[in-house]
Amino acid sequence: MTENKTTSRSLALAAIEAMKKSYSPYSSFTVGAALLTKDGKVYTGANIENASYTPTICAERNAIFTAVHAGEREFEAIAIVGGHKGEITGVTVPCGVCRQVMSEFCSPDFKVILVTSPEGDFEETTLGELLPYTFKL
Repeated sequence: MTENKTTSRSLALAAIEAMKKSYSPYSSFTVGAALLTKDGKVYTGANIENASYTPTICAERNAIFTAVHAGEREFEAIAIVGGHKGEITGVTVPCGVCRQVMSEFCSPDFKVILVTSPEGDFEETTLGELLPYTFKL
């Protein structure tokens, strides 16, 4: 249990650092994510907005796609943090598109760490709790 808490807090802090790299001039809502692979590597991402909004990418997908591009396919957990103008404003949950992308690579028991404070406090849930019904081919 302690090892999981340490890992979760480390991921939470990595997500907070990633949030600082957000490019969000339109919404001012910054998001960071830190993705842990089964073999212990961490990939981070931040949301990157675009004036036409559609090409905007969420922090979670940014981290996942970077990891997949690097050849990773097995994931343990993801930490997510967000807030207005870089200030954490409570729990930020992944959007529906990000949940579906997670379901492509992760099992329902995939750990989702929702960061709640600048100190790295967090709540934990699972992908299955956030997305009980996934689209599968």
